[in-house]
Amino acid sequence: MTLVYSEIMVRYGELSTKGKNRMRFINKLKRNIQDVLSIYPAVQVTADRDRCHVILNGQDYAPVAESLKQIFGIQAFNPVYRLPKDVTVLENAVQEIMTGLYREGLTFKVAAKRADHSFELDSRELNHTLGDAVFRALPSIQAQMKKPDVTLKVEIRDEAAYISHEEIKGVGGLPVGTSGKGMLMLSGGIDSPVAGYLALKRGVDIEAVHFASPPYTSPGALKKAHDLTRKLTKFGGNIQFIEVPFTEIQEEIKEKAPEAYLMTLTRRFMMRITDRIREERDGLVIVNGESLGQVASQTLESMQAINAVTNTPIIRPVVTMDKLEIIDIAEKIDTFNISIQPFEDCCTIFAPDRPKTNPKIKNAEQYERRMDVEALVERAVAGIMITEITPQAENDDVEEMIEDLL
Repeated sequence: MTLVYSEIMVRYGELSTKGKNRMRFINKLKRNIQDVLSIYPAVQVTADRDRCHVILNGQDYAPVAESLKQIFGIQAFNPVYRLPKDVTVLENAVQEIMTGLYREGLTFKVAAKRADHSFELDSRELNHTLGDAVFRALPSIQAQMKKPDVTLKVEIRDEAAYISHEEIKGVGGLPVGTSGKGMLMLSGGIDSPVAGYLALKRGVDIEAVHFASPPYTSPGALKKAHDLTRKLTKFGGNIQFIEVPFTEIQEEIKEKAPEAYLMTLTRRFMMRITDRIREERDGLVIVNGESLGQVASQTLESMQAINAVTNTPIIRPVVTMDKLEIIDIAEKIDTFNISIQPFEDCCTIFAPDRPKTNPKIKNAEQYERRMDVEALVERAVAGIMITEITPQAENDDVEEMIEDLL
């Protein structure tokens, strides 16, 4: 017979410490896995207290495994063969597996577990019987009980027998959504997608807030932001993308404020709007990609002046990282090449030559009194457009949208 993986057994990460909340975490992880694996229509996902089962139903194992490697909340997973509960079938299976894996000096052991106590052999007898079958096929192979090269795990359950021999490490972390919701201020740069990734890792369900200022920002910049968001969906499933119309505000700031304060006021408006959206959509925090001292708006003085417009907690996952550290993560999560595409975003189109690096809150407030801040914020929030970004959505869909805009 030719063995083919029938399912993947997923082991949970930090969920083992969650006590009475364990099933809430497990059910959220199950939904996240379903979202990420929705690109494979044949695949089914079930879950219980001990593990999650990804039923392949004929789907090729390799791409599904690659997707599972990136989903937060998974500690490890094992691809398994589902077989009839027949001793001869199991003997033939372990012989085929070990013959395919064998190399000189390879060591192995059989670790059997019998959940179905009506099965004819108990766990100890099954270990001996299947071990003997391997020796018959490979007389020179060696058994080793401690740290063998290959452990053949055999489980006899009520419905079938299962064999696995490899374990793939997962990314760990917490299932996305188990730590509440945060609004990610997503620009088109390198830093904010990395900040989003790190927030996702700790279970924060992010919604991406992106500011667009047409005609100063192009449809290409919007597509770039969509593509960055789609890259983040592979870690925990669908993400709501919130496009904020920002042209009116940026023109107002440019007309009524001194150049040195353009960046400070722009960021203060962005923070106000993001906070208003957070409030309306039941978010708990704001997440952004600020890295201390990297640009003029990211000095401590600038952060203080910008933060003054809200009491909401601001999470800055990359605040202590230098650029090379952030780039390393961006390359790892496959956002770097998108981020460096040459499209202007709202933070760069009106960037002054000499931005204020130590802006004063009282000065910012003075310049804002020249504008109807509340009305500007209300119109921006009223004009948001929300799109659900999914793992299975093809770039063609976004490209068609861009063509329509053009």
